[in-house]
Amino acid sequence: MPFYENVFIARQDVTTAQVEGLTELFAGIITAQGGNVTKKEYWGLKSLSYRVRKNRKGHYTLLNIDAPAAAVIEMERQMRIHEDVLRQLTVRVDELEEGPSAMMQSKGGRDRDDRGDRGDRGPRDRDRGPREDRGPRGDRDDRFRSSRGPRPEAAASSEGASE
Repeated sequence: MPFYENVFIARQDVTTAQVEGLTELFAGIITAQGGNVTKKEYWGLKSLSYRVRKNRKGHYTLLNIDAPAAAVIEMERQMRIHEDVLRQLTVRVDELEEGPSAMMQSKGGRDRDDRGDRGDRGPRDRDRGPREDRGPRGDRDDRFRSSRGPRPEAAASSEGASE
């Protein structure tokens, strides 16, 4: 059977127990159709990027599913009908992840190479040296300065040209 990952967002004003009830309801639909839900993760109440049906936050839940396509289609249909589900997304995957998802891992356990690490920002900043060693505008040369007056080398070349 194919593997799927489903994430759904429930309204902010439902309780955590009601969200767990929704998770059990959708898992029951999958098992009734001959599938299996291998993992259920409640990610918590998180802020949405934009308002969805007058909600600024939502309860996020992940389901890892091993089921036929008909079972997943029926679960998605039930999610669209249910008034407490704001959004849902189902993706077919090659294999299901073992262990906790990236959302459930502690921040200290993640790789520090991703965005969010404010440490070393790359080779360009390392090579420039301390800020006081650079001029007021960093490593930029004169061609980037404002053109309010003649540049020093332009003034020197115009004096040499008049002779």
